[in-house]
Amino acid sequence: MPRETGRKVIASNRKARHDYHIEDTYEAGLSLMGTEVKALRMGRASLVDGFAQIDGGEMWLEHVHIPEYVQGTWTNHAPRRRRKLLLHRAEIDKWAGKVRESGLTIVPLSLYFVDGRVKVEIGLARGKKNYDKRHALRERQDRREAERAMSLRRNRE
Repeated sequence: MPRETGRKVIASNRKARHDYHIEDTYEAGLSLMGTEVKALRMGRASLVDGFAQIDGGEMWLEHVHIPEYVQGTWTNHAPRRRRKLLLHRAEIDKWAGKVRESGLTIVPLSLYFVDGRVKVEIGLARGKKNYDKRHALRERQDRREAERAMSLRRNRE
């Protein structure tokens, strides 16, 4: 029986949703050292520059920053080391084909605990153009203004 139950988010990559169109998502496990898990339990991680790469039939998570564990000794980990993603062979092959053929990339979207185990949500992403980013920001701003106007109207009545 795991000590924790439920889902506890450690870090999310909001920049990825701004910079990319996410076409598909998948939950993967991570192969971590003990000090990395302890640092994550303290709620410290950054996915901003992270990406996943397929190398030799395995998927690796690169440039994700998990800071060193404060009470760690010589057994501490390197903060930006390469971490292996735990996926089934069929999933790796499917995503490898998509990345190879159509200029997609794999980015981490969020890092979280599920029943005491560290999981990462990865997304198959296509880069946005600058005008797409501006358009998305404008839509969000228009939606906020409309909601604000509706709430003001409701409050007057």
